Amino acid sequence: MTSKERAYLKSLAAKVPSLYQVGKDGVSENVVKTINDALAARELIKGHVLENSMLGVREVAEELAQKTGSQVVICIGSKFVLYRRSEKNLCEM
Repeated sequence: MTSKERAYLKSLAAKVPSLYQVGKDGVSENVVKTINDALAARELIKGHVLENSMLGVREVAEELAQKTGSQVVICIGSKFVLYRRSEKNLCEM
């Protein structure tokens, strides 16, 4: 992903609400399935790592990206943004 593509995705993510949370259970199979389904439907998602999580934001984002075949766009504070291009090409670059 180029820096221009990343900047464009960051600007799109600013308008997206953080709908997905990772808590003390960490990156469970249920979380992976939910994130995978969301990426298929939306391409760009924002998640939030709760304070009671044993993992850091970067660790959660990297693990989810690996398990879902997506890319980490950004991690700021306790939030992360993931992107995976779908067959529908909802987010045209």
